[in-house]
Amino acid sequence: MNEKRWRTEPKKSEAKTGTEAEGITAFLTPEEMHTLGRLALRSRSVVEGNLAGAHRSPFYGPSSEFADHKAYGIGDDPKHIDWRVVARTDKYYVKRYEDETNLRVYLALDRSASMNFAGAGGTTKYAFASRLVAALGYVVVKARDSVGLALHADKVDVMMEAKNSLLHLNNLLKTLKQYEPASTTAIAEALHQIAGSVGRRALIVVISDLLGDDDAIRSALAHLRKKNHDVIVMHVLDPVEIDLSFKTPALFSDMETGEKLAVDPRGIGEAYRKAFGEYLAQIQNHCQSLNIDYRLVRSDQPLELFVRAYLTERKRLTR
Repeated sequence: MNEKRWRTEPKKSEAKTGTEAEGITAFLTPEEMHTLGRLALRSRSVVEGNLAGAHRSPFYGPSSEFADHKAYGIGDDPKHIDWRVVARTDKYYVKRYEDETNLRVYLALDRSASMNFAGAGGTTKYAFASRLVAALGYVVVKARDSVGLALHADKVDVMMEAKNSLLHLNNLLKTLKQYEPASTTAIAEALHQIAGSVGRRALIVVISDLLGDDDAIRSALAHLRKKNHDVIVMHVLDPVEIDLSFKTPALFSDMETGEKLAVDPRGIGEAYRKAFGEYLAQIQNHCQSLNIDYRLVRSDQPLELFVRAYLTERKRLTR
């Protein structure tokens, strides 16, 4: 569904919480950080990190989880010989264990102009999505994992490598704060760029309203999976976009092209909700077919509650 990016009035991003706040404090309150610091974002597949951590790695090394046996050879430590296998086969084999690694997370945030939409009195999608980046980044770093940023619209504007430190997260969020939604949508091309840039297996979190060419977006998501990345799609939408809850006729303006359209929501509301529901179901089904974790995220919900509920559910599913 090639949905248009409509607005009723232009509205600047609300990601900024104060002229003096910067870094993490510009996006999260101390109370939110206290809660988020006790959570963790788990990977559902093997990853390639650069620190010792709690995620499965494709490499073998010292850990408590048995992987397989290999024939004993020069350089192998005799203490890893499995004497039970020796007794059964009269051949020497050593046990190998899955190494553990930290998780490398790249937060791919859409900053196209459509992300600047907000219903009456609401928060823009971009402001909510920016706080979501801060929340997930804080969770990742506090769990001793690494976080990076890919900020994009019709191309990747910022690509920050994944690192594990609060200083790095602060710098990442300071960089994010310098950008506003201000471009046309070409999310597929940006995701292809990201797939080509992130070499080692990682967790890619796509945070976007996914407005664009549906087939191209599906192809880009498939490209990320083909690169063996674990992928999460956070589909950020304003409630008005979901249910078209306007009560009176309105003049809609495309936030990226300026095209205008007069609409009576009461006359088309039922058909719109049906079509939009089918569109969401198609996205969800496609993500499921690619083993991508999809979540619809409403920009009016409490951030901390959403993140906590999602990460708790994901932890249960990755055990």
